[in-house]
Amino acid sequence: MDLHQRYPAIADLKARARRRIPWFAFEYLDSATGTEATQTRNRRMLDEVLLMPSILHGEFTADLRTRLLGRDYALPFGISPVGMSGLFWPDAERLLARAATAAGLPYGLSTVASRRPEDVAPDLDGNGWFQMYPPRDADIRADMLARARDAGFSALVLTADVPVASRRERQTRSGLTSPPRLTPRLMAQVARCPAWALGTARLGMPRMRLIDDYAGAVTGLGSTEHAGYLLRTSPDMEYLHALRAAWDGPLIVKGVLDPRDVPALEAAGVDALWVSNHAGRQFDAAPASIEALPAICSATRLPLIFDSGIEGGLDILRALALGADFVMLGRAWHYALGALGAAGPAHLADLLTRDLHANMGQLGARSLADLPGRLAPALTPPGCSPGKPAAPPADAEPA
Repeated sequence: MDLHQRYPAIADLKARARRRIPWFAFEYLDSATGTEATQTRNRRMLDEVLLMPSILHGEFTADLRTRLLGRDYALPFGISPVGMSGLFWPDAERLLARAATAAGLPYGLSTVASRRPEDVAPDLDGNGWFQMYPPRDADIRADMLARARDAGFSALVLTADVPVASRRERQTRSGLTSPPRLTPRLMAQVARCPAWALGTARLGMPRMRLIDDYAGAVTGLGSTEHAGYLLRTSPDMEYLHALRAAWDGPLIVKGVLDPRDVPALEAAGVDALWVSNHAGRQFDAAPASIEALPAICSATRLPLIFDSGIEGGLDILRALALGADFVMLGRAWHYALGALGAAGPAHLADLLTRDLHANMGQLGARSLADLPGRLAPALTPPGCSPGKPAAPPADAEPA
């Protein structure tokens, strides 16, 4: 079977995943909060970013290499941390970690994943980013950081845009609880998904194992809450300074939308900013992440990571053209797993790579550094390019 014939786009993977993942799990993965206006806005505003085709550049193969946080990457995208990945496909975290290592991509593991840092450590090759929902207790925080470091995670991501639980009404309607409890309604959905059911029966229902190590068995929480809410706090700048002092590797803050936050983050010693509205899952009146990106780009020379709403290689190019240095995708990798199992992530990486090459050929862009110059003139953000220097090529010596 030629996967590119049957599944040439993320939308095709999503459609098949919807048939192979129980409805309650798919709703958790696919839903946003409120009326999902922010999720819709992400898509609409990405479509507003126009790039100008350029002709008569001859034959070339675009150079997709980039450098981020002291590491060279052959591709400008990676795998975002997603909570409870194992709910969407059995053993998702380890499958994604292996795929990331095979493709040389960064893999983000969530604090509320269904696997611990130690569980995925054998499948990483220094490409792991540990995403932290900040524990209130300083001893728990120190222990989590030590475990992530000992497991070989090279970067720490503080997610700052979840000060409280969002409501996610669509997810609530699905009947999912935390931890997952298979009611007769949910069992009927599982029965229609034999591959998911067999894999889950072999491994057991997914749980937030890292959180369980600290919280023990916690029951009776709503579908948008989990045991982590009993442990974590809403971080402030003092908390960020404590993390900076405790973590000697790259530190990334995720959830940056307001350029007025940038000076304090720079002063705290953050190594990169992650522009994100949490894909519309937290707050339904937020600007699209792509709307916020140019102003953040103008406000800093720190590396910028981007997510929210990415549905293909062209969207990756849009974000890079507007000042992002790297793009992360979350849902898409899980659609790929749901559609194709263990073969899904490699197919998605290949699909995105082909899409990048095809669109860069249309733009006459030989490297990622050419992309800001391909913005349609009315959309060129003042001060963003060339206000922020392009990332050096992958073979350049580190500064």
